[in-house]
Amino acid sequence: MKIAVLPGDGIGKEIVAETLRVLGRLELKLEFEEAPVGGAGYEAAGYPLPEKTLALARQADAILFGAVGDPRYDALESSKRPEQAILGLRKALALFANLRPAQVYEELAEASALRPEVVAGLDILIVRELTGDIYFGEPKGIRQHPAGGREGFDTMRYSEAEIRRIAHVAFKAARSRGKSGGPRVCSVDKANVLETSRLWREVVAAEAKSYPDITLSHMYVDNCAMQLVRNPRQFDVIVTGNLFGDILSDEASMLTGSIGMLPSASLDANGKGLYEPIHGSAPDIAGKGVANPLATILSAALMLRYSLNQGVAAERLERAVKLTLRDGYRTADIYTAGTRKVGTAEMASAVAERL
Repeated sequence: MKIAVLPGDGIGKEIVAETLRVLGRLELKLEFEEAPVGGAGYEAAGYPLPEKTLALARQADAILFGAVGDPRYDALESSKRPEQAILGLRKALALFANLRPAQVYEELAEASALRPEVVAGLDILIVRELTGDIYFGEPKGIRQHPAGGREGFDTMRYSEAEIRRIAHVAFKAARSRGKSGGPRVCSVDKANVLETSRLWREVVAAEAKSYPDITLSHMYVDNCAMQLVRNPRQFDVIVTGNLFGDILSDEASMLTGSIGMLPSASLDANGKGLYEPIHGSAPDIAGKGVANPLATILSAALMLRYSLNQGVAAERLERAVKLTLRDGYRTADIYTAGTRKVGTAEMASAVAERL
């Protein structure tokens, strides 16, 4: 099983290196090949997604991605900035479905921004459409406004086919989770204002008729943002577009105690995927050995499950993370009084030992 390893920038290199070390304890036949991406790709080839890196990603069975971004490249034109690498990979590989689980470990309930009794037992999945919406809609740009000065403009658009396929991913994911009370999907939009969202709601409702066992609800995105803080456990699976999903999944990360705990999977129609933590490159702590590797390790567990058909190994890895937290190991982002503060390498070592 060939894995393309794209560490990227900042803490990406550290967390990916430690994740590979942990994966080595699973005794699976995994072949790793590394390539530069993001700022590292620009330094190597003058472009954030070099052709050789993209070729490797196409050939691999799965992609393990770190993080991209660095203030040093902020002055570059937009097409050459590190963040274009991840957008380019999603588009080139047709990675249209982004799965972002948000789970509160019992051991981390105190680290949540909300009261423990509000988030205890939280286990939701946000399914975000990843290759459409305002991020990719055309036309976009900056132009002179007729009344003077400049204006910026972007285009939000979705086709019926794009909405239909992400709805199917959400319905199937909800069915597979086996939640008590039956599978539930909440479709999030802004149908009271946006034509794009009116089409979204219409298509999702139509596709739901093929899943009579699933309870479908609809919610405006502003209300959903509020409900995630007020009563997050009401949700099972949330399905939404690219822009709303980007914002809501980051909000959900703080329910879990830290953005450093959340993994993600970006899948194509055949289950091939790119796996990455949802946090950024954190250049302010890069090289200090203090970053939390758990989101990347949990992303590797998703990779084992969804792309490599290694469900047992995925469960072992997730269990090892839970045991590590139970035993009191904490990086700075999830540290609370009475626990053991450790760095990146020591946290990964603790997970490896529990494997």
